Amino acid sequence: MEWSSMRWWCLAVVLLLSTPLLAAGYLQERKNYIVHLEPRDEAAAAAGDASVEEWHRSFLPQVAKLDSDSDGADGGPRIVYSYSDVFTGFAARLTDEEAEAVRATAGCLRLYPEEFLPLATTRSPGFLGLHLGNEAFWSHSGFGRGVVIGILDTGILPSHPSFGDDGLQPPPKNWKGTCEFKAIAGGGCNNKIIGARAFGSAAVNSSAPPVDDAGHGTHTASTAAGNFVENANVRGNADGTASGMAPHAHLAIYKVCTRSRCSIMDIIAGLDAAVKDGVDVLSFSIGASSGTQFNYDPIAIAGFKAMERGIVVSCAAGNSGPDPGTVGNGAPWMLTVAAGTMDRAIRTTVRLGNGDEFDGESLFQPGNNSAANPLPLVYPGADGSDTSRDCSVLRGAEVTGKVVLCESRGLNGRIEAGQTVAAYGGAGIIVMNRAAEGYTTFADAHVLPASHVSFDAGTKIAAYVNSTDNPTASIAFKGTVIGSSPSPAVTFFSSRGPSKASPGILKPDITGPGMNILAAWAPSESHTEFSDGVGLSFFVESGTSMSTPHLSGIAALLKSLHPDWSPAAIKSAIMTTSDAVDRTGVPIKDEQYRHATFYAMGAGYVNPALAFDPGLVYDLHADDYIPYLCGLGIGDDGVKEIAHRPVTCSDVKTITEAELNYPSLVVNLLAQPITVNRTVTNVGKPSSVYTAVVDMPKDVSVIVQPPMLRFTELKEKQSFTVTVRWAGQPNVAGAEGNLKWVSDEHIVRSPIIIPATAA
Repeated sequence: MEWSSMRWWCLAVVLLLSTPLLAAGYLQERKNYIVHLEPRDEAAAAAGDASVEEWHRSFLPQVAKLDSDSDGADGGPRIVYSYSDVFTGFAARLTDEEAEAVRATAGCLRLYPEEFLPLATTRSPGFLGLHLGNEAFWSHSGFGRGVVIGILDTGILPSHPSFGDDGLQPPPKNWKGTCEFKAIAGGGCNNKIIGARAFGSAAVNSSAPPVDDAGHGTHTASTAAGNFVENANVRGNADGTASGMAPHAHLAIYKVCTRSRCSIMDIIAGLDAAVKDGVDVLSFSIGASSGTQFNYDPIAIAGFKAMERGIVVSCAAGNSGPDPGTVGNGAPWMLTVAAGTMDRAIRTTVRLGNGDEFDGESLFQPGNNSAANPLPLVYPGADGSDTSRDCSVLRGAEVTGKVVLCESRGLNGRIEAGQTVAAYGGAGIIVMNRAAEGYTTFADAHVLPASHVSFDAGTKIAAYVNSTDNPTASIAFKGTVIGSSPSPAVTFFSSRGPSKASPGILKPDITGPGMNILAAWAPSESHTEFSDGVGLSFFVESGTSMSTPHLSGIAALLKSLHPDWSPAAIKSAIMTTSDAVDRTGVPIKDEQYRHATFYAMGAGYVNPALAFDPGLVYDLHADDYIPYLCGLGIGDDGVKEIAHRPVTCSDVKTITEAELNYPSLVVNLLAQPITVNRTVTNVGKPSSVYTAVVDMPKDVSVIVQPPMLRFTELKEKQSFTVTVRWAGQPNVAGAEGNLKWVSDEHIVRSPIIIPATAA
């Protein structure tokens, strides 16, 4: 080393060691934070991105400013993201001392430590009434032509045939997005995928282009807007023409998740970019906390700004059901989607030695079936051990050459149970639900002959094992069966209301297909499909992650048909035209085959063929939420954090949650009657008359004034009041029913919920 270089190196060491604050700043561990700031004034906000970044740097302590333009001492920039469109603030890497200094700086509202969130078809278009011959809706909508759906997920496999651009127009003229695909074999951006970006914070450590390495993002993107692909199937199962809900809509991809988790910093960066790029719909198949107050929830805050820009934000309710109060993404300006079944089963049948038969499901349907003939049937759970019941612990002699009955391990773990059985020489597996999982069964890619059966069936099979000295069973594979019943039903895993953040607003909003959904797939090392390791172009998945893009695509269809409708109007159209009864005309059931409550299914199961012409809508705009937010009691600062502007609640006529002009009504009814106002906008025929029809239990009185609404023109608004009271003694169990506005051509249905109260 030359003397001049050595001299400067020594000087740097002396300087570092002689400056305690500087040394601490470099030696302490840095953590990721989102820094939430006071809204800037309009002049400053209009100064451009460069000015925003400079403003954000001004909040860093001096030691952090010194390396804010470099990679820093530990290999990453100090400011990770500068948010500008959906969130006022930035993401930064700070030591504990620096975080405290930023928190104490004037203009800083709050610091959020980095959080990681979990990732929460051929038949579904037909099941939902979308067909090529249906002139009333799907084809009339242009299949979503001209609408851009932003997908926040694990990326996309651009070479997949579902993302071909046959029949698609060029991107809209106002599109500002960019494409980060480079030299992708067989695909990249085109008129289907018009934008693709990857976001990787230092914690996620992802700098790759937005190619999907998990499969999840490809699946959700194709469900929302995949183009038509004939002969789509998984090993011959669920065969048909695959397409998304809006097959001619454009896709903009924002890779904000790795294979297993999603950084909140990256999610906000993706939302920020999507709004700036000009998407029309945001599809968000990512879980969220069920109880976070909205002004402490960066996703709810960003979603508000997106809604204010006219963007429909479609979010997963979560997979934490069936317990009550587990629903996430519950802000009223977002569409919160639950998961339901369809009428398709990938059928298996278990036949016992006594002749009893029980239907189940499995995606693995081998031609060479080792369990086709009766084999000894064993139930390790007979000893009462939890690890034996779910086959976590087995003994080879116990299962070799036999069919093994195993309890479910919850939402995941069924395939792993089969792998354990196969490893010990088992010939087949019957996976039985636990009591809370009821009748929800998964079509899984098992590694040996298998059948997933309901709790009821599993209990009877277990009783048979215990009733005889030589129990036997065989498994038959019957392929794809259409017309299974009851359908639709709500799945056990779909998260339930009420929302802990705002229990006076019904959440979830709506149910869509989320069970055993076939869609495009990107094979990955982390996802075992079948034991032969052959990659698949399509795959079957379940979750509110799957139901959400169905609603995103349907929202895109409505946006294409009605480009002037607000996000609230589109949500209202979807909710008020949804089905509360199944295909046989009886009330939709839950996973126990009991009457599904509105807290399980929202307003009902989506019916897109009716949603395009709802007759009336309950509309809301950004300013309409301010009285509601003030009524939540979060204070001026809390409302400001969400609304991105100063608000003085004492100057606002606050309203209760029940008074928000929402398409459903939750009334916390005690002894005194409650009256609320609603306003509807005519989007049907200019001249039309609607009559109020109330369907409630006899112990509830509902009076609507006026009982009839007369419209003479389009976009005309009419208001009415709803008074709810107990007709007798209050029922601690609560009550549910509906208010319907009925005309010659429309039924506009709004759920009414009286929550249960403590006895």
